[in-house]
Amino acid sequence: MKKIESSRQKAVGRSLFAAFCLLLSAFCVSAEEARPVLVLEVKGAIDPAVARYVTRGLEEARGMQASAVVLEMDTPGGLDGSMRKIIQAVLDSPVPVITYVAPSGARAASAGAFIAVASHLVAMAPGTNIGAAHPVQVGSSEKTSSVMEDKMTNDAAAYLGSIALERGRDLEWVKAAVRESRSSGAEEAVELKIADFIARDMEDLVRQADGRQVKTVFGMTTLALQGKPLQTLPATLMERVLHQLAHPNLAYILLLLGIYGLIYELATPGAVFPGVVGAIFLVLALVALETLEVNWGGIALIALSVVFFIADIKLPGYGALTAGGIIAFAFGSAVLFPGVRIAPLKLPWSTIIASALLTAAFFLGIVGAGIRALRQKVTSGIEGLVGSEGTAKTDLKPLGLVHVKGEEWQARTTHFVRKGARVRVVRREGLTVHVEEVKESA
Repeated sequence: MKKIESSRQKAVGRSLFAAFCLLLSAFCVSAEEARPVLVLEVKGAIDPAVARYVTRGLEEARGMQASAVVLEMDTPGGLDGSMRKIIQAVLDSPVPVITYVAPSGARAASAGAFIAVASHLVAMAPGTNIGAAHPVQVGSSEKTSSVMEDKMTNDAAAYLGSIALERGRDLEWVKAAVRESRSSGAEEAVELKIADFIARDMEDLVRQADGRQVKTVFGMTTLALQGKPLQTLPATLMERVLHQLAHPNLAYILLLLGIYGLIYELATPGAVFPGVVGAIFLVLALVALETLEVNWGGIALIALSVVFFIADIKLPGYGALTAGGIIAFAFGSAVLFPGVRIAPLKLPWSTIIASALLTAAFFLGIVGAGIRALRQKVTSGIEGLVGSEGTAKTDLKPLGLVHVKGEEWQARTTHFVRKGARVRVVRREGLTVHVEEVKESA
């Protein structure tokens, strides 16, 4: 009986151990399958809001132990500081990062090409392109611009070259992309080993990337992506708002509207609404400018132009101050965003000239009319009595009553005025008006 009982206990123990191993393996498989492929959508210009979104996404991918991060990219480029922040986060990421230039017709230009080269893998949809990474500086004189452009080009070429060597990309193509603005389509990029493969869609990307070996900060790792869920990380509301505001043209317009509203309120006190709206626009403009690389010398020139416009209205200088204001405004606008290196985000001269003329017209027209209205003589109410004519209701010797503007007033005069004579109000003291007789013409 003891032997039978012992054998039963052993059988139960073996069964429990087998069940435990089965549960443990199921848990491990479940945990492994729960490691998703995190997708980040990098659309539009590379700005501080996009940099904040990508770095946050990489941190969350590390926290959830994601299998990989896919940067679905379509960008014309962007700001140098934001680009470098993203590249640093990608290079330091223990989770493999795959840049996917998609959909068809998309591009990874300028800053986008830098980020793609820094990624562990690069995939491109058919009909996409990558490259044109030549830096551009605006807002300087021709000589200074040439010197600065050479420095920026050499710095960018060295920076991207070091990243290309780290990722095993074609060094000659990288140098040509920076120095000669070279750009390549998907097929050529794969041939030159700038891109690793062409993927029709996200599922095709996962299939082709699965099993590839990449080097992360923790060493070589093999991608295991098949069967992993795709999880898109959306941008927060604040990130979306900042991304919309972080556009030089929008920041410029908000700045102008804010200036218009506040100056109109100062010129015509009591309007209230223009001042409130102007203050809101100005705060939004400051938020937008804070996210951009701004030349505060440009802000100073624009502020100086406003001073010139107001001075020419209040102290007429026969247009000299207005001309100076237009020049200061135009040059301030031209140098306002020196860090913008892509054409779609630059302020075109047509916009700058139109804004300068509109601003001059605003100050000479609307604000000037408001100031002139404040200087006009009051013609209504009690203050409007001065200069008005009426009739003496009684003899004035020197006090009496007069009828002016439909009302009777206590009146005082320096000379005798008979009842019924025409009188004119010369000044007012409290409820008493001082009048003089209006002499009839011959």
